[in-house]
Amino acid sequence: MLRVLGVDPGLTRCGVGVVEVAPNRRARLVHVTVVRTPPDMPLELRLLRIADGIAAEIDEHQPDAVAVERVFAQANVRTVMGTAQAAGLALHAAAARGLPVGLHTPSEVKAAVTGYGNADKRQVQTMIARVLGLDEAPKPADAADALALAVCHAWRLGSPDAAGSRATNLTPAQRAWRDAQGGTVDSPLARAAAAATRAQRGRSASSVAGPRLGA
Repeated sequence: MLRVLGVDPGLTRCGVGVVEVAPNRRARLVHVTVVRTPPDMPLELRLLRIADGIAAEIDEHQPDAVAVERVFAQANVRTVMGTAQAAGLALHAAAARGLPVGLHTPSEVKAAVTGYGNADKRQVQTMIARVLGLDEAPKPADAADALALAVCHAWRLGSPDAAGSRATNLTPAQRAWRDAQGGTVDSPLARAAAAATRAQRGRSASSVAGPRLGA
């Protein structure tokens, strides 16, 4: 099982979700939360609270990789600045712990989870609940987005090397995932991983940046 922590960055609400995904693409929920800061709090204190929240989740759940939304330009400069600042905190927390990081655009995540790069937030919530076998959709949308990022990253990984780590720095879980999906081990797990990889490659297409996940 590969454990991935996803971060949907934001100043007011920063979603953090943790999932475990098997090489056959079956995923299960480990934990999800939203780090919140009030708009009237000084910026430096808001960033500190978000940084502490992300760090605490990483330290508690010990992921093998971290997935963060890739920030792109928007007309609303204040919004994109806050998103970029929160994303930077997640990147720093992962790097400080030697964890590989994957950056994914909202369109990539939506396409991976729903099959449609312009899906709305309700569709993302509904599909991530189905993927994780939940009775109801995670709320708020920031929580569902964080989980979708984590699932997308695990599904797109193919090999843990793609997460940004060198082979010599892989965790035991990542090495097992690499060996299974790479077919270096002749086992049911390896065969299932190879089949999942072929299926993913067959239906994957290049995605371009679109509206934010919660848009």
